[in-house]
Amino acid sequence: MRFRLLLGVLIGLGAHAQTYSTNNDEQLAEYIGRALDRNPAVQSSFARYRASLQRLPQVSALPDPTIGLMQYLRTPETRVGPQTTGLSIQQRFPWFGKLSDQEKLAAKEAAVMAAAHEADKAETVRRVKLAYYDLAYVDRAVALNEQELELLRHYETLAEARYAQGIGLQQAVVKLQAEITRGLNRIETLRLRRVDAEVALNLLTDRPAGEPTPPVALASPPTARVDAATLADSARRNRPEILAAFLRIEGDEKRIHLARKQRLPDVTVGAGFVNVLGRRDPLGREFPPSGNGKNIYNLTVGMNLPIFRRKYDAGVLEASELLIASKQRYREQVNEAEAAIRSAGFRMEAIKRQMALFETTLVAQAEQALRSSEDAYATGAIGAVELLDSERVLLDVRLGLAQLQSDYMKALAEMERAVGAAFPEETP
Repeated sequence: MRFRLLLGVLIGLGAHAQTYSTNNDEQLAEYIGRALDRNPAVQSSFARYRASLQRLPQVSALPDPTIGLMQYLRTPETRVGPQTTGLSIQQRFPWFGKLSDQEKLAAKEAAVMAAAHEADKAETVRRVKLAYYDLAYVDRAVALNEQELELLRHYETLAEARYAQGIGLQQAVVKLQAEITRGLNRIETLRLRRVDAEVALNLLTDRPAGEPTPPVALASPPTARVDAATLADSARRNRPEILAAFLRIEGDEKRIHLARKQRLPDVTVGAGFVNVLGRRDPLGREFPPSGNGKNIYNLTVGMNLPIFRRKYDAGVLEASELLIASKQRYREQVNEAEAAIRSAGFRMEAIKRQMALFETTLVAQAEQALRSSEDAYATGAIGAVELLDSERVLLDVRLGLAQLQSDYMKALAEMERAVGAAFPEETP
């Protein structure tokens, strides 16, 4: 019985182990693997799960037998001799089914701990992804700002040449130099932001906080289809918190069954031995009686009387209230999952529309506007201010698209956490 229960718990843990999408990002997969192997919170919950498995042999074992030794201070005299010492042993046997119910309840509690461990793993993966995509955006933003600095330095060279030829203004050179300084400051700000994301990722993967993290490339977001009803159904089957709540319901049902059995008596079986010395008085020695000095053996059977029904009824009511609480907790977890799915799905759809607008219209328009401004600046039709405006617009659009891509991947991670399974991606 115990082996089957343990096997069931272990199989359940493997069946509900969550898979995680990485969008074919080997670097992200490496961080997730390291976090699952070494994150202290994950390891702590796994240790609690292993500890819960040790409850099964404890609650399913018989109570320890009781052994007693009796030594007469004044030995009673009998027809066959005095009694000197008695030895007894007793074993209590709980009523049929009590031990097996306790073991089943412990197995359910171990399964709850397994689901809690899966929830800790899922939360750790979510946090790794959020930190990772923050790093990806920062690295992309730094690269875009560095490209902008190169362009600004090119404009500065042109402005200085025009000023040297007497066809440009020194004010244009000053404005470009000021914009270069602003760009350098933006890069420093982004590097400070990168430190925060880097520290968060290091802590999640159990690395020294100051260990440097390699640059992260912001991959193209996958195409994902949001079907709230299908995803909610998947969450009921896979989200660890919902599974834990459901297992608590099953455990509390076992608890009620066990509480009802507490009204039934336990049986105690015992055996005893009494040492009897032979008759040593003159008459007994001269005419020893039949069975002289024969030791005494006995068997006893008893049971407790559960007559104080009030405490047993209270135990049943307590287990019943816990069952009600667990059912309400299950409803709460389902509602929270559906709300999280709706929130993440709305964000994904909104970000997807924004990315399409940026990719199909805004980026092309900003690039075309900058090219036109460059041509006009080269002919002297516009000044440095107008050129800088066009350049800033293009930078803002590119940064905005990078932020949207990062936000979309983070929303995808939130959706995966809400569903409790790898989010289904559409194949092109």
